[in-house]
Amino acid sequence: MIAVSVGVATAILYLALLFALASWGDRQADRGQSVIDHPLIYTLSLAVYFTAWTFFGSVGLAQGAGIAFLPIYLGPTIVALLFPVLLARMLRIARAYGITSIADFIAARYGKSSLLGGLVTSVAMIGIVPYVSLQLKAVASSVDALFGPSVSHTLAGWGPDTALLVTLLLALFSILFGTRHIDATEHHQGMVLAIAFESVVKLATFLAVGAFVTWGLYDGIGDLVVRLEAIGRTELLTFAGTGMTYLDWFAHTLLAALAFVALPRQFQVAVIENVDPDHVRTASWLFPLYTLVINVFVLPVAIAGVLSGVSGDMTMVRLPLAEGFPLIAFLAFVGGLSAATAMVIVETIAISTMISNDLVMPVLLRIERLRLARRPDLTGLVLAIRRLSIFGILLAGYAFFHLVAEQFQLVSIGLISFAAVAQFAPLILFALYWREASRAGAVAGLLAGFAIWLYTLVVPAFALAGWLDPQILEAGPFDIALLRPQALFGLEGLAPVTHAVLWSLGTNLVVFVTVSLLSRRSDLERLQGMLYVDVDQAERSTRLWRGETRVAALKELLVRFLGQEATAALFAREERRRGHRLEAGDRADAELVQLAERQLARAIGAASARIVVGSVVRGEVIGPDALLEILDETSQAIEASQRLEQKSRELERLAAELREANERLRQLDQLKDDFIATVSHELRTPLTAIRSFSEILLDNPDLPQEERQRFVEIIVHETERLTRLIDDVLDLSRIESGRMEWQVTECDLRAIVEDAIRRCEGLFREHGIEVTADFGVSRAPVRCDRDRIVQVLLNLFSNAAKFVPAGQGRIHIELRNLGTDYLVRVEDNGPGVPKEMREAIFEKFRQVTSALTDKPRGSGLGLAICREIVQHFRGRIWCEESRLGGAAICFTLLQAAAAAEAEPRRRVA
Repeated sequence: MIAVSVGVATAILYLALLFALASWGDRQADRGQSVIDHPLIYTLSLAVYFTAWTFFGSVGLAQGAGIAFLPIYLGPTIVALLFPVLLARMLRIARAYGITSIADFIAARYGKSSLLGGLVTSVAMIGIVPYVSLQLKAVASSVDALFGPSVSHTLAGWGPDTALLVTLLLALFSILFGTRHIDATEHHQGMVLAIAFESVVKLATFLAVGAFVTWGLYDGIGDLVVRLEAIGRTELLTFAGTGMTYLDWFAHTLLAALAFVALPRQFQVAVIENVDPDHVRTASWLFPLYTLVINVFVLPVAIAGVLSGVSGDMTMVRLPLAEGFPLIAFLAFVGGLSAATAMVIVETIAISTMISNDLVMPVLLRIERLRLARRPDLTGLVLAIRRLSIFGILLAGYAFFHLVAEQFQLVSIGLISFAAVAQFAPLILFALYWREASRAGAVAGLLAGFAIWLYTLVVPAFALAGWLDPQILEAGPFDIALLRPQALFGLEGLAPVTHAVLWSLGTNLVVFVTVSLLSRRSDLERLQGMLYVDVDQAERSTRLWRGETRVAALKELLVRFLGQEATAALFAREERRRGHRLEAGDRADAELVQLAERQLARAIGAASARIVVGSVVRGEVIGPDALLEILDETSQAIEASQRLEQKSRELERLAAELREANERLRQLDQLKDDFIATVSHELRTPLTAIRSFSEILLDNPDLPQEERQRFVEIIVHETERLTRLIDDVLDLSRIESGRMEWQVTECDLRAIVEDAIRRCEGLFREHGIEVTADFGVSRAPVRCDRDRIVQVLLNLFSNAAKFVPAGQGRIHIELRNLGTDYLVRVEDNGPGVPKEMREAIFEKFRQVTSALTDKPRGSGLGLAICREIVQHFRGRIWCEESRLGGAAICFTLLQAAAAAEAEPRRRVA
C-alpha cells in the first residue's frame, strides 16, 4: 500500500509542474514565441475530451457490457474526419468575428442576442455539473482505492471527506491556472501546452498499465481470450454482449458526436485556442489515431479484471494492487488525475468566461445604481466573477456527487451531461448551414430541449437517488402514466439515455424549425445568417463563371449597390494590387468577377450577388423566377444595408473604445502586479527591521541605555511606517467598496489647511523646507469630513517634501475662492511630473517617481486615496506645472451653500 503522504505530495508536485509549464508557455508567448504552433500540440489539446470517464469508466463499463464503451469514441472519430469541412468553417467564422466562447458563437449568429448568450451559458453551467461531479468521483474513488481504508483516518484532520479535498484542490488550481489574465480573446498558450502535456501523460500511463496487465499478468491478448472462453464470458467480445439495441448504439454515437462539437471545453481548445487553421488537416487523422490507441487496452484490462474477480470503475487501480504491484496502481492513479484535472481546468475556464461575459456582466452593466460603466477599472470585478464561477461550478459538482452521483457508474453520469450540451448542436449546425434559422427558433428550441432533458434524465436521477419519490418513475406525476419521465407519452422499451436523447433532441429540432419558419427575422439576424452560411462562398465562386463581361459593366453594377466612392476605392485597390489600370473596355477576368460578387454579397446577400453579377455576364440566362428573387432579396438587403451602415459606425466607435479599454485593462493588470510586489517589499522592510532590532535587544540585555533608546525609537518608527501602509490599504478598500463612514459637517477649509500645515511643521523643519502660504479668504465654509480632508492635505504635503531638493526645498500653499468652489493648490520646486503622467499618478497602482533616483517612493496608494476622497465631496483633483518649477497638485471643494444643494449620499458599511 502506498503511503498517503506520498500520494498527496505527488499530486501537488504534478499540479505544480503543470502550473510551471503553463507559466513558461505564457512567458514565451509574451515574447512573441508561440509554443503551441504545431499540429501535434493542437491535436493533443483536443484530447482533453478523454477524461476520467475514459481512464476509469470505460473499463468499468466494458466489464459488464463489453464493447458498449465504443460509441462514445466512434462519435468524435466521425466528427474528426469532418474537421476539414466543419471545424475549418467554424474557425473562419470565429477568426472573422472575434468569437470568445461557444455562447458568443451562437449568440452572434442569431442577431447577437444577449438573451440567447445568457441562455446558452445557463444551460452549459447546469448541464456540465454532472460531468464535473464525474471527475470528482473518479479522483476521490481512485484515492480511496489506492490508499485503502487508512486514508479516511489520515484525511480526517484535513477535511470532511476525500471528495471535498479534491474539489477544493482542483478549484484552487483552476483559479490559479485560468484567471491570471482577463482578456478572453487571447490565446491561453500556457494552458494549451499544459493540456497537451497531460494528454501525453494519460496516454502513456494508460498504455503502460494496459501493457503490464496484458503481458505482465497474463501472456497477451490471446491468453486473455482463451481464459475468457473458459469461464463462458465471450459475449463481452460481441455486440450481443453489450445489452444494447441498434437504436441504442446509434443514439450513443450520435450523442457523443454532437457533444464533441458542443462541449464548451472542446470549443475552447478546437476553435478559440487554435493558432493556425492548417493544423485542422493533421488533427483530422491524428485525433482518431489517438482515440484508437488510448482505447486499445480497455477490453484487455476489463477482461483481466473479470478473470481476477476485480470489478468496477476503479479496476485500473485495484487490479494491480490485488496482484501486488502498488507502483503500477499508483501510475494509474496519476493518469486518472491527469485526465480529470485537464477536463476541470479547461471546462471551468470556458464556462467562467461565458458566465462573466454573457450572463453576469451584461446584467450588472444594466443596473444604473452600480454605475459600473463609469468605473475606470473593472479588472478586479471581472476576475472575481470568473474565480467565483469556477469555485461555484466545482462546489455544485461536489453537491451533485453526494446527492446523486454516488449511486451511478461514471459512464452514466457523463451521459447526462452529454445529453445537456448536445442541445447546442442544432443551434450550431443550423447557424452554419441554414440561413433561415432565427433567434426566436433558437431560443424556443433550446428551452424545449433543455426542459425535456431535465425531465427525462435529471428527474429520474434524483428519484433513483432518493431525493424525489421513486413512484414518479412507475406511475408518473399525479399518476398520469403518459408523463412518466422514462416512458414519456407512452414511448416505452427504450434505454433511459436513448429515450431522453430522442425526446430532447427531437423536440429541440421540431420546435427550432417550426418557430424559425413562422417567425420574422430582424435585419441583423438576416445579415449574420448570411455571414455565417456564406463565409466561404467567395472561395468557391471563381470556377463557376463561364461567361464574359467588361470592366465598365461591373463598375456600373457596383456603383448602383455600393455607391461611387466605395466602388472607386475598390477598383483603386485592385489596380494597385495588379500593377496596372483596369480600363473600361477591358475584359473582366474571373478573378475580378469574383471580387465584384464578394463585395455585392456583403451588401445584398450572396444569392442575390451571384444572380445580379450573372445579369452582366454574357452567356448567363436569367429567368422570371431569378428576377423575382433579385427584387425580393434586394429590397430587403437595401433596407438592411441602411441599418447596417448606421450600426457599422456604432460598431467602429465601440470597437475603438473596447480596444482602448482592453489596453487599459492590460496596463492595470501589470500595474497591479507591480503594486503587489511593492507592497510586499514595503511590508517586509519594516518587519525585518523590527525583528532585527528586537532580537538585538533580546540577546543583549547589557546594551548601553543610549543604544537601547535608539533601537527602540527605530522599532517605533518602523511600526508607524507599517501602520501607515496598512491604513492606506484599508482606507482605499473601504472607500471603493462603499463601507467608509463619512462624518460630514460644515467646516472652515482655511482652518483645516492651517491645521495641516501646523502638523507638518516638524517635517518641513527637518528637511530644511521653506513654506509659504497665501490665503485669499478669511473663512472658507465647506461641507466635508474634516479628518479626511486633513488626510488629503497631509498626503500632498508629505509628497511635496519627498521630492524637493535637500536643504533648498520650497513649498507654496494657496487657497482661493472660485465662486461656487474653493481651490487648494500645493506646489513645490521639485523635479515635477511629466505631462503624460499627470493623470496616471492618481491611479491606485501608480507610484510617483523621483527624477533623481528614478525609483518609486511610497506604496502608490496616497494620491489614489486623495482622489477618492475629493471626488466623494463633488470635488476635482489634478496635477499641473508649478510656478516654482516643480509640480502643483490642486483640488477643489464645493462651498457649503452649493454643497447643500448637491449633498453626497452618506455611505455606511
